[in-house]
Amino acid sequence: MLKLRQLQKQKQEQLAASSKPTTASSPPQISSASQLRLRNDLASLDLPPCVKIDAAALETDQLLHIHINPDEGYYKSGTFDFEAKFKDTYPIDPPKVTLTSTIFHPNIDTQGNVCLNILREDWSPVLDVHSIIIGLLMLLLEPNATDPLNKKAADVLQSSPALYQRQVVSAMRGESIDGCKYDRVLR
Repeated sequence: MLKLRQLQKQKQEQLAASSKPTTASSPPQISSASQLRLRNDLASLDLPPCVKIDAAALETDQLLHIHINPDEGYYKSGTFDFEAKFKDTYPIDPPKVTLTSTIFHPNIDTQGNVCLNILREDWSPVLDVHSIIIGLLMLLLEPNATDPLNKKAADVLQSSPALYQRQVVSAMRGESIDGCKYDRVLR
């Protein structure tokens, strides 16, 4: 793994050294290995109808917007906007993925941090943007109470799925649960 990082750094240094200054009439032609990989990932995407992406900020900020509208499960009829911030070391390192709204979910805390194993200990450079998107969709379709960021939500899901469903719907309407105000995400 360390050797791979060294090779990637050497390649980036070579690209930077060989690039010529650009003028207003000649846009930059060199892309980092990370950007090339992201372009390839996006070119090969085959998304389900409930997922849309916005890659407008990818070139400048390495930020990908992912919009998921589940058509089944606890979060049916909700609109969930995620941001995936890619580092220059992608695909060696996973992106940082956050949810832009506050929802009641065992694997997403109130600051929008996402607990998904493929974004942490199970990350591998063979995983791609499609893997990340499917992982996020699966979190919304099948919340995981065994590895929670939001312990209250996990406890409710484990003890009473019916109560969990009611609290999810209330939170998606923008109501408060146990003193925490959630964002309205219903479409």
